[in-house]
Amino acid sequence: MTKEELYILPIVIPLLLVQSIYLFIDARKNGHQYWFWGIWGLIQCPMPIIFYFIFAKKVFRRKG
Repeated sequence: MTKEELYILPIVIPLLLVQSIYLFIDARKNGHQYWFWGIWGLIQCPMPIIFYFIFAKKVFRRKG
């Protein structure tokens, strides 16, 4: 690993853990596939949380 990668690593690891824990707990509370969201949240950022809000939480619902 390069020096720059070693400086970024302490920032990325907690970010992925926090995202994964949030997705796991919220998906479990709302009856979604919580293992899927939790594991996907550990793999990458920020796409899992964006997709969770769009597809699972349905933030952009049509009112009417």
